Amino acid sequence: MSAAKKVLLVTGGGRGIGAAICRLAAKAGYRVAVNYATNQSAADALVAEIAAAGGEALAVKGDVGVEADVVAMFEAVDRAYGRLDALVNNAGVVDVKARVDEMSVARLERMMRINVVGPFLCAREAVRRMSTSYGGRGGAIVN
Repeated sequence: MSAAKKVLLVTGGGRGIGAAICRLAAKAGYRVAVNYATNQSAADALVAEIAAAGGEALAVKGDVGVEADVVAMFEAVDRAYGRLDALVNNAGVVDVKARVDEMSVARLERMMRINVVGPFLCAREAVRRMSTSYGGRGGAIVN
């Protein structure tokens, strides 16, 4: 690893699979940006857990389905760490179990915004920071 610790942003990082990814990355020496949309207490608890284990983490609020939130989320990582080396697009929703004929347009649009458009918005911002053609150092994006 270089002198500056590598930085990883995990969308939907406060709970479940995202939280497990954050823990493993912190153990591997990454500084971790833990994204959450609504559950700040879970994200803050994970940040405290990582810090107690000797790691470095930051909770970053943002709905990946909202472009302004995505931009603000990446800018927060820029301010805190000055770099981004990897992104894990983990955030996603399914909502409550329902038959197709029971799904509203609003529900479908929300799912598409978060599960399809959101990862592309996050990848766009990550590429702007990591791509050598943009002056970055290269990096990794996992969807």
